[in-house]
Amino acid sequence: MADYGISAGQFVAVVWDKSSPVEALKDLVDKLQTLTGNEGQVSVENINQLLQSAHKESSFDIILSGVIPGSTTLHSAEILAEMARILRPGGSLFLREPVETAVVNNSKVRTTSKLGSALTLSGLVEVKELQRESLSPEELQSVQEHLDYQSDSLLSVSITGKKPNFEVGSSSQLKLSLAKKTSPPVKPAVDPAAAKLWTLSANDMEDESVDLIDSDELLDPEDFKKPDPASLRAPSCGEGKKRKACKNCTCGLAEELEKEKSREQASSQPKSACGNCYLGDAFRCASCPYLGMPAFRPGEQVLLSSTNLSDA
Repeated sequence: MADYGISAGQFVAVVWDKSSPVEALKDLVDKLQTLTGNEGQVSVENINQLLQSAHKESSFDIILSGVIPGSTTLHSAEILAEMARILRPGGSLFLREPVETAVVNNSKVRTTSKLGSALTLSGLVEVKELQRESLSPEELQSVQEHLDYQSDSLLSVSITGKKPNFEVGSSSQLKLSLAKKTSPPVKPAVDPAAAKLWTLSANDMEDESVDLIDSDELLDPEDFKKPDPASLRAPSCGEGKKRKACKNCTCGLAEELEKEKSREQASSQPKSACGNCYLGDAFRCASCPYLGMPAFRPGEQVLLSSTNLSDA
C-alpha cells in the first residue's frame, strides 16, 4: 500500500464506486484500521452517495478516492468540492483517476492539467502529481464497461492536494494603525529666487514700469459700426425671381415677407362707397359685398370669398 502519511488517531474516509473490486476494498480498509488504531476511524463512502451524506465540515484528516487497485473512478467538480468541505484544515486528499494524454474534444476523461485545475478550483492548495502509470488490461476493460469510454491514450494518475489551514468563511481581524501622526508634514525646500520670480503682489500692479493695455484699443473703427441687415443674410436667401425665405430663416426675410403679405391683403380689401358697411345689413346697399355678414369694427380685416366678390 502507498504511504499516505496516516498515523494513529486520524479520521480517514475511503471513497469507492462500482468499478472498485470488493476484495481489494476490504483489504485496504483493514490496513487503514490497523494504522489509525482504536482512537482513529475509517469511514467507507460510495461516491454516488457522498453528496447526500451527513458528514459535517472538517470531519476527516485524510480522504482516499479511487486508490483501490482496479478502480477507474472519475471525480466531478461537485464531488471534489464536497471532499474539500469535509476535509479538516491542513488535511490531505489522495485520488487516482484515468486521464487522457491526447487532445480529445468533448471527452469525459480529463487531461492531467485539467484534473489539477479542478482540484485547485475546489479550494485545495499544494496540488501535485504523485505517480503516472499505464492502465492494466482489467482497468482498460473497466473504463469501457463503467465509463462507456475507449481510448488508446489513457494513463492512470495519482494526485494530491491539501486544504488550507483555515475553514471556508473564517475571518480574522486586521491590525491597522489608525493613530494620528503628531509631527507636521515636512514641506519640500523652495528656492528663494524661484519663489520671487513667480510672486506677484498688489504693489507690483502700481509700478510705473508695468503697462496695462486698454481693451478698447484692441478694436478697429469698423468694429463699432452697426452691420447692415442685408449683409447678414445667407447668400442663397431670397435669390431667384420669386423671393422666398429659407427654412428656419434667421436673417429677417421671413418676417419681411409676412409684413408685405399683410399689406397686400389689406390693400386688396374692397372699399366701401357709403362707409356704413361695418354697421350691418340694415345699413348696407343692395350690391354691398359684405351683405349677409355680421357687423365688424372699422378697419378690421374681413376675408371675402370669391363668390361674394363675383356676386357684387
